[in-house]
Amino acid sequence: MSTLKILVIDDEPGIRSGISRILRNFRVDYPFMEEAFDFEVREASTGEAGIESIENDKPDILLLDNKLPGIQGVEVLEYVRKKQMNIIVVMITSYASLELAVKATSDGAYDFIPKPFTPQELKSSIENITKRVFLKKMTNKLQETGKQIRFQFLSVLSHELKAPLNSIEGYLQMIRERQAGPQLESYDYMVDRMLQRIKGMRMLILDLLDLTRVESGKGKRDIKEVNLVDVAHTAIDTMRPYSIQKDIRLNLHGNDTITVMADSEEMEIIFNNLISNAIKYNREGGSVDCTLSRNENCVEILVEDTGIGMTAEDSSRIFDDFVRIKTEKTKNISGSGLGLSIVKKLIDSYKGEIEVTSEPDKGSIFKVKLPINKPCS
Repeated sequence: MSTLKILVIDDEPGIRSGISRILRNFRVDYPFMEEAFDFEVREASTGEAGIESIENDKPDILLLDNKLPGIQGVEVLEYVRKKQMNIIVVMITSYASLELAVKATSDGAYDFIPKPFTPQELKSSIENITKRVFLKKMTNKLQETGKQIRFQFLSVLSHELKAPLNSIEGYLQMIRERQAGPQLESYDYMVDRMLQRIKGMRMLILDLLDLTRVESGKGKRDIKEVNLVDVAHTAIDTMRPYSIQKDIRLNLHGNDTITVMADSEEMEIIFNNLISNAIKYNREGGSVDCTLSRNENCVEILVEDTGIGMTAEDSSRIFDDFVRIKTEKTKNISGSGLGLSIVKKLIDSYKGEIEVTSEPDKGSIFKVKLPINKPCS
């Protein structure tokens, strides 16, 4: 149960006590709310006393009469506005002229309750205000969460870009100062390392573009029947030069035609990431087997490698953003730490599943299930 503070500023004792009586045991609860709301009502008979209570008690809702002894209600409203207080103000007055309505609305009044009012009229207004308070709190909570996520994202991103830039800058400074001597070949290693760093940054930028597209939901999807065998063939052909460099065999198993309703570019991202990772983290002379099959409910994709593998703890983290497994065997392997995160988000968007089984020094198996018409069984 959450409690909202209500301050009633009215010079009529009967109005103040009546509102307190009506709201004493009143509750507001809707299915979309995490918890119900009740109300704590406080009273003030003048504008001056009301301002003092506003400062001391910090109410959530202000029920404000305009015709008051001393300063008027609209002056209290103006005070709340100038102080930028997070208070929802409702005017309760029998002098609700158009001029007053315009003035109060321009100064931030949320609603009017004309006197005399029934208990149900008051409750209905409070219900609407409570929904507004709840939604505003949820919005603030989401914004705060979003700020935290953006901060974490930018912190990791700045680190991922700063490290290779520092490395490139260091190598260039060494070349400029001819620290390895006058012979050009003496700097081949530095140039190779810089090119590797630049390649890593390019991969990071491309992965960030994919991640932005997936998470924003922007960009028109071209959903049509896609033959995943063709997509797998294309991914393997693309990665073949890389596999030849590492002496890794690429094998594709499955029927000639296995189709699913999907965006072909998104399917390419999935296959490219899974197959490139299987090559990247493999051992020299190893193999990668990509197997496609289909049953009544889903298409299944298996990508199996004979690589360095990973622990169960590492397996549980690899689908998170910017996660890279750092061991002695991976220290010279470049990557953004976003590829598998993007794959997971894409598969989730199709209501599919992905899981990994792995063992250090024995390899990994990534299993993907994409539903055809209903959830995979």
